[in-house]
Amino acid sequence: MKTTRLTTAQALVKFLNSQYVEFDGKKQKFVKGVFTIFGHGNVVGLGQALEENAGDLIVHQGRNEQGMVHAAVGYAKQMKRKQIYACTSSIGPGAANMVTAAATASANRIPVLLLPGDTFATRQPDPVLQQLEQFNDLSITTNDAFRAVSKYWDRINRPEQLMSAMINAMRVLTDPAKTGAVTIALPQDVQGEAYNYPKYFFKERIHRIERRPPTPEMINNAVKMIKGKKRPIMICGGGVKYSEAAKAFITFAEKFNIPFGETQAGKSAILSSHPLNLGGIGTTGNLAANTIAREADLVIGIGTRYSDFTTSSKSQFANKNVDFININIAEFDAYKLDAVKVVADAKAALKQIYDKLDMKAYKSTYQDEIKSVKNEWNKELSRLHNIKYTRKGFTPEVAGHLDHVVEEFSKQTGSCLTQTRALGIINEMVSNNDIVIGAAGSLPGDLQRIWVSKGENTYHMEYGYSCMGYEINAALGVKMAVGNDREVYSLLGDGSYLMLHSELVTSLQERQKINVILFDNMGFGCINNLEIGGSGMGSFGTEFRYRNEETGKLDGKLMDIDYAKCAEGYGCKTYSVKNEKDLKAALEDAKKQTISTLIDIKVLPKTMTNGYESWWRFGVAEVAKNEAIQNASKKMQKDIKKARQY
Repeated sequence: MKTTRLTTAQALVKFLNSQYVEFDGKKQKFVKGVFTIFGHGNVVGLGQALEENAGDLIVHQGRNEQGMVHAAVGYAKQMKRKQIYACTSSIGPGAANMVTAAATASANRIPVLLLPGDTFATRQPDPVLQQLEQFNDLSITTNDAFRAVSKYWDRINRPEQLMSAMINAMRVLTDPAKTGAVTIALPQDVQGEAYNYPKYFFKERIHRIERRPPTPEMINNAVKMIKGKKRPIMICGGGVKYSEAAKAFITFAEKFNIPFGETQAGKSAILSSHPLNLGGIGTTGNLAANTIAREADLVIGIGTRYSDFTTSSKSQFANKNVDFININIAEFDAYKLDAVKVVADAKAALKQIYDKLDMKAYKSTYQDEIKSVKNEWNKELSRLHNIKYTRKGFTPEVAGHLDHVVEEFSKQTGSCLTQTRALGIINEMVSNNDIVIGAAGSLPGDLQRIWVSKGENTYHMEYGYSCMGYEINAALGVKMAVGNDREVYSLLGDGSYLMLHSELVTSLQERQKINVILFDNMGFGCINNLEIGGSGMGSFGTEFRYRNEETGKLDGKLMDIDYAKCAEGYGCKTYSVKNEKDLKAALEDAKKQTISTLIDIKVLPKTMTNGYESWWRFGVAEVAKNEAIQNASKKMQKDIKKARQY
């Protein structure tokens, strides 16, 4: 048997260079490169291997371990899971920093390979720097925290274990039903240990992403169900994008006159302007989609995992005779809501159902309802896009009794921009193929409702984990995926910016231009709305205010932070915006720049969108002195009775 003597780390790098995926006959390298933050636990092992011979792998220098993994997740998501990055850190805090991003990847079913350093397998020098000791089990390290958030986890305690571990890692990373974060923990001594690896371990491996076909029984059951229904609705989930099934989806909808709503992951698979596209559905959905959904007698979910936001905590589909068909590559998701299960690739399943249903001459019974609700929503959309602040008599969209907070903010900052108006301007000015990215706060709800997708795969939302700090860091990964021909816009609040924006610096280092549009409302505005508008509480711990010497609480003056000046210090081109004219000028000038930009918009609080025919369950105190909280609890218990229990 022919062998090659390499260290564990060198063998790992060589193996990664030999991995390919094939989808619909198209073959490409699977691992594009490696994001690194080196420490003593990985620099002389994996770092040495990459320095000596990285092969085709591109090595990027991250700034924060969580941030660089978000960049890798953003890249893989934009590449429709067909190409990935690996990320390596040292043991200890570096590895722990990656745990949050690993959860983000797994929640969203996005492949990312994590290679954290680990403590010494020999234990000879224990406890080493940054080693966390568990008195009852010396085999536990920081990296065991990845077990809960990884789809596959392994630790390489001997060099020869690398072979089975990496083949299984590739199995999971390339499986559309089971993919997510894969963690391979690498003890720092083992990384440098040598072994005679068989040469066949390094052969070119092609991981074929198959279009899993449905069984005839699945198709027959689905066709039988659809035939008996008059008012179906389809849900366009993220699986439509990953399966590249948009054309099959729209052909199906048009043929049988079935309207559809979009999840956050599915939005922009099909243009917003399509006559059957009702837009966002569920808790952060719009009036058109939610009106049709409430009366639908059949829900056909394609590539959706039915999050509580999509189903409005299982209350959105209120027709007492409603049934479900779930087309999903993941059996786990296909089983939800007692649905007729079609466990298959979305494109393959839609085509087969189409062929059989076409023979039955099926059509829904919708007449003018679809056009009518779309027209009504377009009127509301125009209103939202054009809300302007008038100091006298202005009523905020959210928690209208808090007009004094809006006035306080406006007087302090000089701003007159509402959030929905700012989004309308941005939506109008960005080009059709430019990409917008979001993840947390009030912006995902606003974007799902009122963002008009003018190009395919131009809306990139992480709303499986809704991880604050994803936005800017993932924007770097998205830019690396799409290249210089398309602008990438990261939309986020001041809370998310302060949480994590590390790879903004990496974008400058790599000359990968991204545009950061920061909505500064001086607080965690989304949760502030939840406190005041839903639970009956007052504003508590969610606005960015100075501590008040008189009360001893955080209810003093609002904190006015110059985020533009912060980003300018990094080397970005920056803009400070407080009105429409300045926003339009900033957007126009940002397009001309070759370096990353940041637009700091002082946007009036409470001027985001509100709910439309939807509900969301959250915990409310059943015992409280505050009467408003008592009433909120009673209402919640009443609403729960209207929802499905599982």
